[in-house]
Amino acid sequence: MTHATPVHRRTTSRFGRSIDIQQLRADGVTRSHGDRVVLRDVDLVVSAGDRLGLIGENGAGKSTLLRILAGIDEPDDGEAVRPVRTGILMQELELPGDTTVGELLEQALGEVRAVEQELETSAAALGETGSAGDGSAEQRYAAALDAAERADVWTADARLDAVVDGLGIAAIERSRRLGEVSGGQRSRFALAALLVARPTALLLDEPTNHLDDEAVAFLRGHLSEWPGPVLFASHDRAFLDEVATGLVDIDPSRPVPVGEASPVVEFGGPFSEYLGWKAAELDRWSARHEEEQAELRRLASAVHDVAPRINHDRGIRDNNRMAFGMRGDRVEQQISRRVRNAQLRLEVLEREQVRRPPRQLSFAGIPSGSTVLDEGEQLLDLADARVDGRLHLERLQLAPRSRVLVTGANGSGKSTLLAVLAGSLRLDAGTLLRRKGLRVGLLEQDVAFPDADRSPREAYDRTLGEARAARTPLAGLGLLALRDLDRPIGQLSVGQQRRLALALIIARPPHLFLLDEPTNHLSLALATELEDALGDYPGAVVIASHDRWLRRRWSGDRLRLG
Repeated sequence: MTHATPVHRRTTSRFGRSIDIQQLRADGVTRSHGDRVVLRDVDLVVSAGDRLGLIGENGAGKSTLLRILAGIDEPDDGEAVRPVRTGILMQELELPGDTTVGELLEQALGEVRAVEQELETSAAALGETGSAGDGSAEQRYAAALDAAERADVWTADARLDAVVDGLGIAAIERSRRLGEVSGGQRSRFALAALLVARPTALLLDEPTNHLDDEAVAFLRGHLSEWPGPVLFASHDRAFLDEVATGLVDIDPSRPVPVGEASPVVEFGGPFSEYLGWKAAELDRWSARHEEEQAELRRLASAVHDVAPRINHDRGIRDNNRMAFGMRGDRVEQQISRRVRNAQLRLEVLEREQVRRPPRQLSFAGIPSGSTVLDEGEQLLDLADARVDGRLHLERLQLAPRSRVLVTGANGSGKSTLLAVLAGSLRLDAGTLLRRKGLRVGLLEQDVAFPDADRSPREAYDRTLGEARAARTPLAGLGLLALRDLDRPIGQLSVGQQRRLALALIIARPPHLFLLDEPTNHLSLALATELEDALGDYPGAVVIASHDRWLRRRWSGDRLRLG
């Protein structure tokens, strides 16, 4: 990848009169977790005005790279360079639960409040000295006024209100503690605080995971006018198409071409085109590997088999004695030269050959063996359902092969409805009739494993039992790479942990499969494969999702809440 010299320049935008702009840059960044190399020799430059979408399989190191670029973690090797004012939205938030929403937002305006305070203080000092001083009071006030204009202190509160309203959290009392609001609401408040703070560079880890359509549209508009560098990791396919000026794929399995040091791929087109490009690149890789292997076999044959047959050791006939010396020497020289050239080509190709393409992690689909319940009776019948302050639904009936997509704004009760259907949340009013023997599985939006030291294989065997785990092995589902099956769950990425949660459900497919934002945290490839597999699922499927890509392709029934 090309490198560029860091630049410092000033630009004008709606975020203030002028802002210092720098680059985000990774130079040969390498990072390991234990004995596993997560990032190797990553080179990346994100300049002012760039909005690069960071993509890759679960566990490829996207969150790790963002944390290194933010200065939270250090690389084992290489260097990360960032503007002084760089902000990050992390996928796993580290916010104190006893902090109020208002305090979090006020902290985001800390620099603006300090500039405002200095302006007031310098104005008061100027008023006391008037024109009788040595001019220092005037200079101080002029500097404070310039800083206030650049920070746009007079519109700070209006900007804060606009961001909170745009992200759909204005109705939440600012006296509420972060520990009292939902995980999705915490994420949106963290995003609001970051946007209000207006750092030079933005690093965002799955910024749309908890946003509805209106909030996504607001964020899209905000980022489109952001003057500094923006790097965001996302599995939101529509958002990548609409916002990213380019894509960065940190696929560790990609072969590094001669002359390049970094395995990072930059793609200037939209995500919808990238999938085809990457598939074609894999086909080219496979074809080149096969061609080189055939050439290696040919050269090895020339060196080890052909030469001895040509340069045989038979005797000289009497009638050929006079010419043998001249012709024999010439033949031997030709054979020797050919063998030597083949040997040299063989050595070079053995040293520089393209390695075999790795086995791609691909979802194997829903395991066979499950049977659909008889169509003669409903699976569930929900009537006049109410959960105070969270859900009100007059009627929902589910047949053995129902396909229902639940949509609605944040807070409309989508997750609440799934929890009610799963039996993990009781109704305050109404009735829920369930078919006898009904098995229900719920893939929750945020998964948590109580024993993070246990490996995925151990959790799988423990949940399913040894007999079923042997019949449907975890490795055969195509959800986790072999190298990750025996690592502690706590060391897996958020996406890998969600893959494990999915495996624990589909290994014994329930009659009713409930999925809460199923494409959140999952790689782009797996999200598409899962959607395709659910079309043939041997039972009923209910999905709650904001994913516009999924919704565009949905052909089943729809239920809108709110």
